[in-house]
Amino acid sequence: MSGGGAAPAPDLIDQARIAFDRALQRNIKGIGYFTSPAPVLGASPKDVLIQRGTMNLYHYRPMADEVYRVPLLLVMATTNRGYVFDMVPGQSLVEFLLKAGYDVFMLDWSPPRADEKHLGLADYVLDFIPACVARIAEETGEDELTVVGYCFGGVLSVLWAALHADGPMKNLVCFTTPVDFSRMELFQAWADKRFFDVDRLIDTFGNCPADMLYAAFDLLRPAGRIAGNIRLWDNMWNDDFVKSYRMFDRWTSDMLPLAGQYFRETTRQLIWDNQLMEGGMTVAGRPVDLARITAPFLHVVAEHDHIVPYAASHPLIDKVGSADKEEVVLKGGHVSLVAGANAIRRLWPRLDEWLQERST
Repeated sequence: MSGGGAAPAPDLIDQARIAFDRALQRNIKGIGYFTSPAPVLGASPKDVLIQRGTMNLYHYRPMADEVYRVPLLLVMATTNRGYVFDMVPGQSLVEFLLKAGYDVFMLDWSPPRADEKHLGLADYVLDFIPACVARIAEETGEDELTVVGYCFGGVLSVLWAALHADGPMKNLVCFTTPVDFSRMELFQAWADKRFFDVDRLIDTFGNCPADMLYAAFDLLRPAGRIAGNIRLWDNMWNDDFVKSYRMFDRWTSDMLPLAGQYFRETTRQLIWDNQLMEGGMTVAGRPVDLARITAPFLHVVAEHDHIVPYAASHPLIDKVGSADKEEVVLKGGHVSLVAGANAIRRLWPRLDEWLQERST
């Protein structure tokens, strides 16, 4: 007479085998994860046209036989490096645009040196961007260009556009660009003027430390890093997941310090006084009126953006004076909007569709 229960069902045996195999791969690949070098990002072939202190202007080499007449300038946020636009082959917005026939340039940033602590908004808006625009005109022979700004790169772009309304800009595109800083609630909390002494910070450090900015962004999702590490461990067996995780983890960890005066001015004028929304914004004494921007305008916002919430970015579409203007709300977060599988499916084709008829 036999004892014991019935034999395990075949599907349970298969599930156990799969779970064991994944656990084994997870442990083996975990060792490789910590011993292998970081992924190489931002490798699309390019030439450096300007390298001046914190400012870098790149020109990417063409990947199409026919190129649109109007060149395109990507303006990166000053807190991060521009390779989020150029992750790896197959997952690079730069590569996508080049293959679609666009002549692509990028304004990227290096950490400001100690002697650059006096750089202010005027240097970025009235010097760096105009210098890049002039160099692009020299390089291409064209007197028009499309400007695409990401996050605070979008803020700098709209400030420049408003102060150069009669200038060479043919099109303006902004990704997740804040205009109502009162709706960026956590930033309002940690920069509360009752407790945050921005003058003492800058007078002490010169430039705003990258570690402080990194911690501030982490506070937007306090458990995010822990949850991300758990997801990584659970998916260590999955090469595609690990590859994607490493790319984005490297970029989000690669935070840049901010020039001291620039940080002081943006804190006072934007976070404290909300001048871009409420009025009174000036750069080097020149009043900024976003209604003066009349070029075709596309503003893309992320439905689940925890850094620049929809309420903080949405008013920009009404502030800009363009007759040809459009706001597009896409699924995704602040970073996944522009890079990764979500961006490949949603943003990139939509951007190409909008640019095609406006780039000849």
